[in-house]
Amino acid sequence: MAERRLFQDIAERMATMIAEGAFPPGSRLPGEREMAERLGVSRVTIREAEIALQAQGLVRIKTGSGVYVCDRSEVGVGALPVVSAFELTEARSLFESEAAALAAPTITDEQIEVLEMLLAQMSEADDGSAAATEADRSFHLTIASASGNEAIIYVISTLWRMRTEIPEICSLHASVCQHDEGTRHDEHAAVLEALKKRDSVGARQAMRQHFSRLLEAMLDVAEEKQISELRRKVDASRARFLITAQFP
Repeated sequence: MAERRLFQDIAERMATMIAEGAFPPGSRLPGEREMAERLGVSRVTIREAEIALQAQGLVRIKTGSGVYVCDRSEVGVGALPVVSAFELTEARSLFESEAAALAAPTITDEQIEVLEMLLAQMSEADDGSAAATEADRSFHLTIASASGNEAIIYVISTLWRMRTEIPEICSLHASVCQHDEGTRHDEHAAVLEALKKRDSVGARQAMRQHFSRLLEAMLDVAEEKQISELRRKVDASRARFLITAQFP
């Protein structure tokens, strides 16, 4: 099992503080510097933890304003819809490509720094591992946050819930990751490079290419599984009926 990342532990500690009432619904969390000093970690770790908390629906990151605690009675987790991995990836391509385009002109140097760290984490982690998935999610949610559009942030956070909580989708992604061989890293690096250049068109195109390749890989894996299952059924039928045919 991959080593647990520090920001995940910090996110849990912050979630506990929220649950215990240290930060009531609607309140603004202390700034990064203060929170980093309080928890004994770097400001970058605090940023990553806050992104993870936003994905869980516990806080809302408002660019230029701060991080605010959500009212759970209003947000609610809710039941996830029944969707296929292909439908989800199609939706992610639409929303996340535009989020990247919106983020490009306004993304901060600090957010670029977070993306660089997350990209390094994805490179270091084993493909398909929990650490790789968490870094991947944080990478995409950081871009969504940089868009400054609260509706887009909410939608992309919800799409990532589907990605990580629906078993069938998790299974297919795990199979795809076994065949990535560094491709995913290069695609994320291309998105990051466009964001560094503040290139909206390039960021949108790089994100679309990432999801287009992902969809193609998912279709290939699904096809392989169907062929494998068909062969299994044929072999089972052959064993049953040919053996039976040998008897008078």
